[in-house]
This record gives sequence, structure tokens and C-alpha cells, in this order.
Amino acid sequence: MITGIELIKACSAIGAGLAMIAGIGPGIGQGYAAGKGAEGVGRQPEAQGDITRTMLLGAAVAETTGIYGLIVAMILLFANPFI
Repeated sequence: MITGIELIKACSAIGAGLAMIAGIGPGIGQGYAAGKGAEGVGRQPEAQGDITRTMLLGAAVAETTGIYGLIVAMILLFANPFI
């Protein structure tokens, strides 16, 4: 039977894996934004600068969710506060 520190480490590893699921949403959102940005530039090539700037700002905001998930996973694996 697993008890004590081993149980905490096992649950932390499971939690780190679940935290990495947070990377799925930003990946889908950024792909969708890039596709819509390409459509917008195709329709209005003269607005390429504005469209690209807005798309990159949105991608940066969306990526923060994935980065937060990565930070939580790394904390659980390498700097475990529960041990």
C-alpha cells in the first residue's frame, strides 16, 4: 500500500499531467485566430499591419493559460510544496 511521501508524489504527478491539459485550449484558439487572420488579410491586404498586430496580441493573451499550466506542472514535479 502506498502511504506518505510516495502518495503525495504520485498525486502530484497526476496533477501535473492534468495541468498540462491546459495547453489544448490555447493551441486550438491560436490556430483559429491565425486562420481568421489569414482570411482577413486575404480580403483586405491593405489592412495587413492592423490585422497582424491584433492577431498577435490575442495569441499572446491566449498563450498565458498554457504557460500558467506549465508553471503549475513544474512546481508540482520539481518544487513540490506538499512534501
